Amino acid sequence: MGDTAVKLSRTVTYALQATLQLAQSETNEPVPCSRLASEGDMPERFLLQILRSLVTHGILQSTRGVEGGYMLERAPEDISLLEIIEAVDGPMHTRLPVNESLPSEAQIRLRDAIHSVAIEARRQLHEVKVASLVDIKQAVAI
Repeated sequence: MGDTAVKLSRTVTYALQATLQLAQSETNEPVPCSRLASEGDMPERFLLQILRSLVTHGILQSTRGVEGGYMLERAPEDISLLEIIEAVDGPMHTRLPVNESLPSEAQIRLRDAIHSVAIEARRQLHEVKVASLVDIKQAVAI
C-alpha cells in the first residue's frame, strides 16, 4: 500500500503554523506578524491576511501599536483544527459535479458516501485541539 496524503492549502498550512507558534510562545505579549513570518519562513504580507481571518473568526486577537501583534484569543485546549481550517478556507463542503454519464442512483450513492466521509473528517478535525499538538511545558520563545 502507498502512502495516503492529505493536501492542505498553503493558506491553511500557514494558519496552522502561526497558531502553533503563538500557542508555544513563552510570553504573554502580542507577537508581531513580522516575527511570526520570519520565524516560520512565511511571506509576511500573505500571513497578515491569514492572521486577520483568524482574528475575525475569534481564534486570535490583535493589538495595534508599537507593542502590537497577535495572541491566541482562547486557550489552546479550546481551539480545534477544524476552526482554523474553516476560518481561512471557509466551510468544508462536499459538492460533487454532476456527471451525466453515471446513473442517477449511482450519483446519489456516491454523493451520500462522500457526504459521510466529510462528516467524519469534520468530526475528527474538531476533536484535535491545538494544545494536543504543542508541548506547552517546553514552549520555545518566538
